[in-house]
Amino acid sequence: MPGRMEDLALYLHWPFCLAKCPYCDFNSHVREALPQARMREALEAELEWEAARLGPRRVTSIFFGGGTPSLMAPESVAALIAAAGRLFRLDPEAEITLEANPTSAEAGRFAAFREAGVNRVSIGVQSLDAPSLRFLGRQHGPEQAIAAIQSAKSIFPRLSFDLIYALPGQTRAGWREELRRALALAADHLSLYQLTIEDGTRFASLHARGAFTLPDEEEAEALYDITGEEAAAHGLARYEVSNYARPGGESRHNLAYWRYGEYAGIGPGAHGRLCLGGRRLATTRHRSPEAWMERVARQGHGTALEEEIPPADRAREALIMGLRLAEGISAPRFAARTGLALEEALEPGALRACLAGGDLIYEGGRLAATPRGLKRLDALLPALAR
Repeated sequence: MPGRMEDLALYLHWPFCLAKCPYCDFNSHVREALPQARMREALEAELEWEAARLGPRRVTSIFFGGGTPSLMAPESVAALIAAAGRLFRLDPEAEITLEANPTSAEAGRFAAFREAGVNRVSIGVQSLDAPSLRFLGRQHGPEQAIAAIQSAKSIFPRLSFDLIYALPGQTRAGWREELRRALALAADHLSLYQLTIEDGTRFASLHARGAFTLPDEEEAEALYDITGEEAAAHGLARYEVSNYARPGGESRHNLAYWRYGEYAGIGPGAHGRLCLGGRRLATTRHRSPEAWMERVARQGHGTALEEEIPPADRAREALIMGLRLAEGISAPRFAARTGLALEEALEPGALRACLAGGDLIYEGGRLAATPRGLKRLDALLPALAR
């Protein structure tokens, strides 16, 4: 049943950045002065409010996302981890991730974050190429990125970093060379994303005006194939469309999203998926940091929207998330978390076409996209979901 007590993932959102990247549509804000004490107090208060209604659930992961959480005071991170341990049953082996940018000031604080309880860091490198970093609006250079990676590897048990590819003018040979340099630095995980143009971003305006063009579909597919080939050659398997890991190095927190588990979103703009009273709820906090903090001070939480997700919508969400994984979707787990059998959620004709065309496989109670299908998910899903 969707209401049974499952493990819980915690997401805590720090909304502030040094600068707004032109490709980013996340809930991030630039402020002249950061309200460190007020944000910490509000995050802890909302965490307490959520815990009061969820009860002593077992927490298996905590993720400090943003924004740029490495701008947080390490003592705030320590206090929030301690609060999670006090309010929930924090698994002794819980994965505790903090996103960081590779500026020298932030990288220099890695030891303090480790002491606070963080055991995994995810660094927003985005490129090892200086012109690409300038195009992407990043505040660091390749040397800072490499230094941050090397520093993190010496401090944290687990490490991931991000790269963006399929940039204007990027060649196959150029991406292969950059990727090999990155893989030589990698630990147990890499996130490798194709550049996409998101509505409302500066890149959306520039792209609409023709200021730059992206590689065409054929070239983007070739770059995607190179990504998988090179990662596999270095022992990192694609376990999700854009994520690669050594065995056991997968992001446990993100797996909770992709497997349609339960997670509480704490902080401005954070989203959650929770089971309460037999109902599966979608929760959203107010996006504005100031408005969110005011509401938390007044009522203990900054919820903007909370609504029950109907079974058909649960099934659609579970399909969209689950088919991103190389492991695919477990039919029994799908039924338990959506209230619908997997076959009920699929359009029979579209499913037959996907199976016959080699885009999907369905065997042993598991539906999964093939390597070919993973590249075509955006086209397949609208027809596949009822």
